[in-house]
Amino acid sequence: MTKLVLTEEETMLGDMARGFLDGAAPVKAFRKLRDEGKTFDAKLWKEMADMGWAGVLISEEQGGSDMGYAAANVIAQEMGKTLVVSPFLSTAVMAATALRQVGDTRAKDALSKIASGDLTYALAIDEGIKHDPNATEMDAKADGNGFRLNGRKTFVVDGAMADRLLVLAKTGDGLTLFDIPADRAGITRDASNMIDARDAARITFDDVEATGDDVLGQVDSAMSVLKPALEAGQAALAAETAGLAAGAFGMTVGYLKERKQFGTLIGSFQALQHRAAHLWCETEVTASAVLNAGRLLDTDPGNATLAVSLAKARATATAKLAVIEGVQMHGGIGMTDDYDMGFYMKRARVAAEWLGDYSYHAEKIAALRGF
Repeated sequence: MTKLVLTEEETMLGDMARGFLDGAAPVKAFRKLRDEGKTFDAKLWKEMADMGWAGVLISEEQGGSDMGYAAANVIAQEMGKTLVVSPFLSTAVMAATALRQVGDTRAKDALSKIASGDLTYALAIDEGIKHDPNATEMDAKADGNGFRLNGRKTFVVDGAMADRLLVLAKTGDGLTLFDIPADRAGITRDASNMIDARDAARITFDDVEATGDDVLGQVDSAMSVLKPALEAGQAALAAETAGLAAGAFGMTVGYLKERKQFGTLIGSFQALQHRAAHLWCETEVTASAVLNAGRLLDTDPGNATLAVSLAKARATATAKLAVIEGVQMHGGIGMTDDYDMGFYMKRARVAAEWLGDYSYHAEKIAALRGF
């Protein structure tokens, strides 16, 4: 049976991450980035890489620490508490996982650059309003010894700042994953103004040339490389979202302990105590689901789909509850831009859609359970 308790090493990692992020990336730092119109702090990412976070899933041979998915989720969860903006999920988790599936010389070189913080990635997967890799229509037409890519990708998180793109496209008898530089001729990146001020882009591919060397894995077999990467990303996003819920909960409880009505602390009102207690229970159960997903990705990745989807669905629902309760218990101030709770609500809304919403993962859970 999977032990849903952090190891001593993971606990130390979480404490270290919290200590660093409280100083280097509090919510006020996110507010400052947003007010300046920025979606990426290169200096902060380099500091994270120097601490080993960018290489958490990369072998020591390539300059990483190879601590595993549960450890990556610990970092992501701590990031979620203060809404840290970084390419951690796209680059250190998903791209690193995809590259690990291949393991050739080129992939190893890319992994080394990820670990050092010198290379960032984004996944150009979806084309519609919902996450659905199997609905890919982007065409990769054979052209001599290579391909020509034509089509459009939407909601490419970190797509405006990434150095390279992992692009999913239709080939002769299936789907193929390409690893190409983001500035290749024919690629146009239009930054999206997302409500949570996080980097995303709509990317157009107009007769983009891709050689056989740009194929990551095998032609027509994208999912053998992409599925592990997506599940790793979904688990880490669930962890970040769980951290978001915990951050919103902590802010709300702090407010309940300070705000007075008619000379009485509102935290003494039993109705609010019951609601806060219920939210705390939900955050704890969700944290266990996230830890379970990380454990299975480390020990039995071929059978981790159910645990990953459960973690993502639960984290989505818990974060929604946390931000709604947070806004309501703060009263009118919770709806203003001057107060940080609104940032948590916006991030929760975007996280709910990225890599599959609640319904997407609920359907996967039902199918895996035979319904």
